[in-house]
Amino acid sequence: MRKPNDMTLKDAITKMLSVYRLKGKYDETGVVAMWPEIMGNRTTQIYVAHKKLFVRIESSVIKNELLIVRTGIIQKLNERAGSEVINEIIFL
Repeated sequence: MRKPNDMTLKDAITKMLSVYRLKGKYDETGVVAMWPEIMGNRTTQIYVAHKKLFVRIESSVIKNELLIVRTGIIQKLNERAGSEVINEIIFL
């Protein structure tokens, strides 16, 4: 039997992330982790700073193709994250 102040583990973790103001960093880490799953593993370095995703790609051909579909990638990443985590992608 549940007590009135009991909460699920999911709710407790969500509340903890918001109380300690870690939700943004948690979501950014999730975007970095899901990048190879969505876009493949052709990157040498990937990180997020100030809602900008920085991606280092060695192949200029792949870099140009990704520049063309940049807005679609941003939408797909934010959709998978469940909130607006990324505003811009910068290819290095």
